Amino acid sequence: MNESGPSAQDAANWGGPREMSAWEGLMWRAERDPRTRSTGILLELLDREPDWERLVSAFERTSRRIPRLRDRVVEPPVPIVQPAWSPDPEFSVRNHLRRVELGPAAGIREVLSHCETEWHTRFAPARPPWEATLFCGLRDGTAALAFRLHHSLSDGMGLVQLLELAHEGDPDADTGGARSAAPVTPVGVLVDATRRAADPGTLFRAVRRGVDRSLRGLNDPLGLVADVTGYASSLSRMLAIPDAKRSPLLADRGSGTRLLILDVPLRDLKSAGTAAGGSVNDAFIAAILGGLRRYHDYKKVPIDEVVVGMPVSLRNENDPLGGNRFAGIRFPGPAGELDPARRIRAIREHVITARDEPAIGFLDFLSPMLTRLPTRAIIELSAGLTTGSDVQISNIRGIGHPVRLAGAEVLGTYPLGPRPGVAAMVTMITYNGVCCLGLTVDPRVFDDTEAFQESMSEGFAEVLALTRQEGKGI
Repeated sequence: MNESGPSAQDAANWGGPREMSAWEGLMWRAERDPRTRSTGILLELLDREPDWERLVSAFERTSRRIPRLRDRVVEPPVPIVQPAWSPDPEFSVRNHLRRVELGPAAGIREVLSHCETEWHTRFAPARPPWEATLFCGLRDGTAALAFRLHHSLSDGMGLVQLLELAHEGDPDADTGGARSAAPVTPVGVLVDATRRAADPGTLFRAVRRGVDRSLRGLNDPLGLVADVTGYASSLSRMLAIPDAKRSPLLADRGSGTRLLILDVPLRDLKSAGTAAGGSVNDAFIAAILGGLRRYHDYKKVPIDEVVVGMPVSLRNENDPLGGNRFAGIRFPGPAGELDPARRIRAIREHVITARDEPAIGFLDFLSPMLTRLPTRAIIELSAGLTTGSDVQISNIRGIGHPVRLAGAEVLGTYPLGPRPGVAAMVTMITYNGVCCLGLTVDPRVFDDTEAFQESMSEGFAEVLALTRQEGKGI
């Protein structure tokens, strides 16, 4: 991406290669089970109802600028290669948009309730895996847009790149044309992958990499053994569930979904992290853990630690926009620590240690082997990995300035991430100086969601109070 923003070529390449990565293929195949479903919603609150035809035109332009939005998933007849993206020959943007009139008494709770219903609906397999719903007629004349998409399209950072492309620029600017790639068939996916694997250049590069590794091993055999041993030890730590004194309250999980949102000032959260010797991400996690402790206090259940799962971006400047480039880490979160400053510092140590693991990108190595397994085995393995965490927490750097959509001003952008078998998924995206939090929670675990939301607000309040103590010393 250039410094002035994404170029037309960046947009055209959003999403990466036609063939899914092995990790994306795993997510797509695991969609068949609610425990491992990877559907998320990005909810935008708007200051007014946008003109419907103008909104349709905006999505039409965006889908032409970002052709991946016009691609459906084609699976091979046998899972020995990855699914591929292929232009939908019958694509119409109107098949992916709908308008819901809620009425003047409706507010954000009613919008979230509708999103909860949509959450469990699978995408039509013959169409691109995304849709957008405009909720209008809300009190005070406001509106909301729920953009639902499958995780195989993009991770959180790729989604922000999509937002930048979808909300920026002159609406009359030339968007170019959609990619003219020909649609592929299931058999074609298999044939294309085989042809690429047999390409002389591909084979030569694979042989060259093998020779290079062998020569390095001959030149430094002890170093090679140390590297392999270190990686194996790291992989063992990455796969193991952290040793933590876990809460029984978070153990009995169901398949339901409850969605909540929360706003926190970005400047204050940054200051709180700095005051305690941490980052905004450390302060964010500390506040969530504080909220969990307060909910446990409300339920009169003791809490010491929770197992936190967190994605870590592996993107670099050479990666295409969109797609998925992340790894997952887990660590014991000190929810029982009453002092928010000590909690922030403890979290920082855990996160730095986990980020430095040599095997942090192990899924890139392991995923191609896992894709050879039957779908049911993939689902059970994936569920075993994800349900080993109590909560999953994600922080995404968003857009730092106000944007508009079809003439309506975007007031807030809330990421409602998938809940892969955990008790709660909490995702934060920054927008125009505000931390917009989306909480996807298990109503069986948190059966009093009003008390849970209040507990989360209190958890952030105790962390934000550190900014007032900074001048006094902590």
